[in-house]
Amino acid sequence: MNYHQRLSIKFWAEEDRPREKFITKGKGSLSDAELIAILLGSGNRQETAVELAKNILNAVNNNLNELGRMDLSHLKKFNGVGDAKAISIAAAMELGRRRKSETSKREQITSSKMAYDVIADVLSDLPHEEFWVLLLNRANMVIGRLNISKGGVSGTVADVKLVFKPAIEYAASGIIVAHNHPSGNLKASEADRRLTAKLVKAGNYLDINVLDHIIVGHGAYLSMADEGLM
Repeated sequence: MNYHQRLSIKFWAEEDRPREKFITKGKGSLSDAELIAILLGSGNRQETAVELAKNILNAVNNNLNELGRMDLSHLKKFNGVGDAKAISIAAAMELGRRRKSETSKREQITSSKMAYDVIADVLSDLPHEEFWVLLLNRANMVIGRLNISKGGVSGTVADVKLVFKPAIEYAASGIIVAHNHPSGNLKASEADRRLTAKLVKAGNYLDINVLDHIIVGHGAYLSMADEGLM
């Protein structure tokens, strides 16, 4: 054990105390700010790493989903946050999304909420629209999750042929499509309704059920199936 490890926590630098707490009490004992402080490593001349982390969280109303939406340029506006620290935070947010994605594989979808939970991690934090499809087997188990298209702030276009191409390749029995509204508005547009109708019609010909069209906003969703819009 080296000299630094023998020191009581009260002698540790402010930046190091979350690490000591992590070691002695476990990761579950740390607040969001303390975990972010570990990623930061240090603060600035006016703030400790924990204080800087709290500042960052305050800017997003202590909402980690909002933090995940922050790009590098926004993170670097905080005093003491340069490229390395901003990338560390963004990388941690991305790992969290990917971990959630792994746990959702082979999930059996029995409700719109479950469909939303499976797709939310890739659609909730985007400044532009994207269109995704969940591929399901006969037991409504997820066998694939694919991005179909990316668009701008105001919309994205999904080609019906591109939606069903992977469904046919994977021998899917059903699909759930989803896209996000960066504005957070959960109202289905006329274009959303027309596209959904086209997908349902094409699915009937191909014997592939289109079970739902999920619209993702900021931490919320609309199910067109639940709303009777398909």
